[in-house]
Amino acid sequence: MSIQINTVESKKDLKSFVKLPYKIFKGNKYWVPPLMLEELEVFNKNKNPAYESADSKLFLAYKDGEIAGRIAGINSMIANKKYGTKNIRFGWFDSIDDQEVANALISAVEGWAKELGFNTITGPHGFTDLDPEGMLYEGFDQLPTIAVYYNHPYYIKLMEKNGMEKEIDWVEFKAIIPPMDEMPPKLLAIAERLKERSKIRLLKFKNRKDLIKNWAEQIFEVLEEAFADLYGTVPLSKVQVNYYIKKYLSFVEKDLIQVAVTESDEVVGFIIALPSLSKALQKAKGKLLPFGWFHLLRGLKQKELMDFYLAGIRKSHRGKGIDLMMILQMASAANELGFKRVESNPELETNTNIHGQWKYFEHSMHKKRRLFKKDIK
Repeated sequence: MSIQINTVESKKDLKSFVKLPYKIFKGNKYWVPPLMLEELEVFNKNKNPAYESADSKLFLAYKDGEIAGRIAGINSMIANKKYGTKNIRFGWFDSIDDQEVANALISAVEGWAKELGFNTITGPHGFTDLDPEGMLYEGFDQLPTIAVYYNHPYYIKLMEKNGMEKEIDWVEFKAIIPPMDEMPPKLLAIAERLKERSKIRLLKFKNRKDLIKNWAEQIFEVLEEAFADLYGTVPLSKVQVNYYIKKYLSFVEKDLIQVAVTESDEVVGFIIALPSLSKALQKAKGKLLPFGWFHLLRGLKQKELMDFYLAGIRKSHRGKGIDLMMILQMASAANELGFKRVESNPELETNTNIHGQWKYFEHSMHKKRRLFKKDIK
């Protein structure tokens, strides 16, 4: 049995890279296929502005002539500058249950890192923290949100037997959204007092255009500040901000975005949620045409489960109860729309500020994701 590693060079190679998970996860009811067009765009240097401060090399593994695995190596110059590291990231790792295949893929990334004079590799993560990150470590019987990828349990074994060690974990939560009349009256009263004392108000958007035109850039400013000290985050350029505004905020439900502002209209906090699209993406099978768009539109209209997507508060306004105000307003909006449950995206195990928001609901931690690191000196 022979294993061959090829670098992705052509459009045909890239399509093979994007399509491989359909082979790896065939018949798995928990895998959520991403849209192929979006996956292709991620590695298009003319479309993804992350390439302004990063480079990538993609590798495909073949075993006996058949595609058996993939991996993306990412040289994030901006991350290495911020953290003072000489590190190559890896992501988009998928492999059959074969240690030799996994080792060959990781060795390809290590080889590139050594060529650059680097001494560590970490992953899985992407160009920015808005890309999928972390390898599922617990919760293999749970459907993932659209912000992450699913993986088989044997992936962990492949990493550990290769010599990878834990760098950091992310945790994920799920919770029941209680009716507002079941919220503790004391909690509601505290939120009202905080609103009056802080003179903070929560915005009501007329439509998506109002949100994007007047508030989106400030929301990303808060995001940048709130995430600056979290593991692995990198600053976003103005071009990247505009890219993500168009990519994510163009289809969100305006009532599922809570934005806290001061009297002078400075954004100091936000929460973004959206209807879960995981089942819709499963039905779309990675394609918008001919019927994928229909499944996604229906998914946006479902009112059972919503994803808690992003949240942030300016450092100067933490500890003032703004999180409680926004959480209660989000619960009220969710009740009006008919949502019953909410699920989080990955939250760093060290980010206790964001974990604290779940105390207001009946909740449980149902998934863990792990980032691995390997010293290759």
